[in-house]
Amino acid sequence: MEVIVSGTEQCAIVEIGDLVRRLTQETGQEYLALNRGINAVVNIDLSEVVKSIDFNSPEIQIYPPTTGFPALKDAINKEYFGGKANPNQISITGGGMAAIDMAFQTVKVDKVFVPEIIWESYFMIMQMRGKQPGLYHSLSSLKGMIDELRGNAVLICDPSNPVGDKYDDEKLFELIKFLNDNDVVVFCDCPYRRIFKDADDSFYERLLPLENVVITESFSKSVGLSGIRLGFIHCNNPVFNKEILLRLLFATNGINGFAQQLVLRLLTTGEGKKAVAEFKQKTVEGITKNIAYLREKGFLAEEFYQESTPVGIFTILNMSYDELMKNRIASVSLRFFAKELENADKYARICVSVPHEKLKRFFEPLESLVASK
Repeated sequence: MEVIVSGTEQCAIVEIGDLVRRLTQETGQEYLALNRGINAVVNIDLSEVVKSIDFNSPEIQIYPPTTGFPALKDAINKEYFGGKANPNQISITGGGMAAIDMAFQTVKVDKVFVPEIIWESYFMIMQMRGKQPGLYHSLSSLKGMIDELRGNAVLICDPSNPVGDKYDDEKLFELIKFLNDNDVVVFCDCPYRRIFKDADDSFYERLLPLENVVITESFSKSVGLSGIRLGFIHCNNPVFNKEILLRLLFATNGINGFAQQLVLRLLTTGEGKKAVAEFKQKTVEGITKNIAYLREKGFLAEEFYQESTPVGIFTILNMSYDELMKNRIASVSLRFFAKELENADKYARICVSVPHEKLKRFFEPLESLVASK
């Protein structure tokens, strides 16, 4: 039997997680797992929300509609688009990564341009889907590249992974509109945005008229449900939406009914909205304290935040993976995200969405080391 080999590899973040678990078992010592990309300041409290789910209902026990339950798409429209979107242009996916994968395989472009410092999985998905990668230095550099970008696609992740920086919204919208108007497809993948925003945020609503924009979203980060694997795609191109429907049908026959019913209740019921609000408040407070501490003590690699603001859930530190691991702090080397960046091994990406006192306890012994650099 011949096998089609994609040439991609397992994510280094997964390998680091396996290593941390093994070291914890072997040494009996606690490690601070900052290599992961999940919100862990607190867990979202679902105890009241799940009481309203009828596990014997057809919504749980039969095939769900191919592009998602209409009630959930209506709720997403109200929460993310101010009620101004067409719910038929929203498709429910099995998480944010699945949304990106479907977008990459559906849009006919040869090349997708991504930042020089970027989540490696974007490259892996591109490789599996036959897309050529292109690089851009920063969002502010894109207008000067317009001749090269026309007829291709640009991926924008804001706040970004791995840097955790936030670009100014007005400049970001102006840039996306400029690209859209110049025959550039924009994949707007911003799963960290809604940790810090709520239904009053009108950014996605402003993107609705733009025909070359594909929005991909995830509930993994914004409501702390990485294990539920639920996300969505929005695009106002009817041919694109028909293809997404077909790909969802033959790849999944509909996305997990329980996950959809759970998120529906988080978006629409009193218990659900309360759980989400409390989760976001505590998460943002923890992230903010952690970034402030790392910046005050000199851990933050300030050179990566010249055009933007560090907000999380990730940050770049001016310490290496090895330096941090010696102190039982698991991170990911910046080399994983920026293979062509000089001296990338000197830096590490960490997730700052962990309890503040726990992070501080692990980093305090390193304060003198950073101060001496």
